[in-house]
Amino acid sequence: MANPSRQAVNFAAPRGFGTAFKADCKQTFFPDDPFHEMKHEKPLNKLKKTIQYFIPLFEWLPNYNLRLFRYDLLAGITITSLAIPQGISYAKLANIPPIYGLYSSFIPPFVYAIFGSSKHLAVGTVAACSLLLSETVGAKASPQDDPTLYLHLIFTATFFTGIFQTALGFLRLGILVDFLSHSTITGFMGGTAIIICLQQLKGIFGLVHFTTHTDVVSVLGAVFRRRNEWRWESAVVGIIFLAFLQFTRYLVGELKKGLNPPSIQYLNFDPQYLPVTVRAGLITGLIAMAEGIAIGRSFAIMKSEQTDGNKEMIAFGFMNIIGSFTSCYLTTGPFSKTAVNFNAGCRTAMSNVVMGFCMMLTLLFLAPLFRYTPLVALSAIIMSAMLGLINYDEMIHLFKVDKFDFVICMAAFLGVSFISMDVGLMLSVGLALLRALLYVARPAACKLGKIPNSSLYRDAEQYPGSTPIQGALVLQLGSPIYFANSTYIRERVLRYIKEEQGVSDSKTDIIEHLLLDLSGVSSIDMTGIETFLELRRILDSKGIKLSIVNPRIEVLEKMTLAKFTDAIGKESFYLSIEDAVQNCRFSLHSSKTTMEESLNDQNVV
Repeated sequence: MANPSRQAVNFAAPRGFGTAFKADCKQTFFPDDPFHEMKHEKPLNKLKKTIQYFIPLFEWLPNYNLRLFRYDLLAGITITSLAIPQGISYAKLANIPPIYGLYSSFIPPFVYAIFGSSKHLAVGTVAACSLLLSETVGAKASPQDDPTLYLHLIFTATFFTGIFQTALGFLRLGILVDFLSHSTITGFMGGTAIIICLQQLKGIFGLVHFTTHTDVVSVLGAVFRRRNEWRWESAVVGIIFLAFLQFTRYLVGELKKGLNPPSIQYLNFDPQYLPVTVRAGLITGLIAMAEGIAIGRSFAIMKSEQTDGNKEMIAFGFMNIIGSFTSCYLTTGPFSKTAVNFNAGCRTAMSNVVMGFCMMLTLLFLAPLFRYTPLVALSAIIMSAMLGLINYDEMIHLFKVDKFDFVICMAAFLGVSFISMDVGLMLSVGLALLRALLYVARPAACKLGKIPNSSLYRDAEQYPGSTPIQGALVLQLGSPIYFANSTYIRERVLRYIKEEQGVSDSKTDIIEHLLLDLSGVSSIDMTGIETFLELRRILDSKGIKLSIVNPRIEVLEKMTLAKFTDAIGKESFYLSIEDAVQNCRFSLHSSKTTMEESLNDQNVV
């Protein structure tokens, strides 16, 4: 007999495939539901808001005024003063002529101001991707032996970066960026800073010959093997520049006057070079995208604002596609420039427009004036910028909080420092994916007990004062159930039963009911359902009744379609743990009463 006071589970007919698929796609690709507010709008307003959604410029520009422009003007001029030395320095890291570093701070800021969603992000070139491009493309074409081919391959890699980023944005696949965890980025940036600093020893010591490798061992070996080339004068100047960098804003190299020349005709799709340009574009694109989105979000949080990761990917993609057509190489949102932009008081993306115009004036009139500062100055500028990227405090924090996260961080840090940038990144991402797979393949499960004087059921290990349910075992599963973890779940459940019966010292306290709380199970496949059927057969042989508590709609629909609900009976499904426990007690009481009556009848006979 069932407990008459229990709440019924809603066994509605399963949704059609189209309805379920649409809901899943919406949940996966549009978790923020951006078009919800437009549902009841008039067609004209709906069109206006759609345009504003895809082109953020039209959202903030109509409300723009001179009061906001005052702040953006100051911020734009300030970040230009940083963009000039950084642009040339990072072009040196990429082994391309310094003027292309300035080109890359002219066109991309205008593109980002149109399509970017962050108010504070300042765009430009970054050290890590500059070095990674040099390392990847340089393995196929030497920047010294064939600089023209090398430069054209850099443009082509930038083009593929833009295509990749734009595609991810339009397909709303920002989830891929999440595979670059915070620990991975911390370790990667720290390792990159180390190898970039060591690369600058060539300029600091005035070396003529140097290694093409980037790992610590090769670089230090090259430095000490060339002791006869060391120049103490250069070292002294380098140390002075490094110590007093805040007073230096000098440039170097042959800087010709004029705006960006077109470079679309130089894109090289020769099958001989296609694999290396695609590879360089994808790797650097993913890193640049993850770094830029993370930085934009970090500064938005400080102002209680939000950025849209998919819009950012589209903006970065357009920046790099158009940039590859106009003599620019890979750009994203650098931390140092964004921090300066934020602290200078920027209010909107107009600060990028101001930087673009300032850079245009520099290219038209000022570039030829900055020509002959020693190479050691650039080395000092780069080293100063890189030292701030080694986040020691965060690494120590990871070690204290989560040792596995620390290992992931160190894999990137040491892999980049001692092997190569791409190997270090793959090692770290591989460990992070392994951890994710372990979480999925070995999901958390816990035994629940009742909190005294309440109707709450919580983890018995976390709350030792919770009371067990006589004659019943309540287990909570907290992950999707599918082929990779179904066997583990079955074995873990049976072990819980064995442990529970092992500690029981009374035959009247044996387990008669197993309650599985599926509130945290978001999905299940056929292997998972078959596992439940097998588990039920095992439990039946032990005289234990299986009951399911609060399955989610996706899980209940699968169980209904697979006839699992009919196999165990709809009366074995409960809306809450309390309902299930009350029914178990009711069942146990009825069973006990029946048993006592039977014994009394036998005694009378």
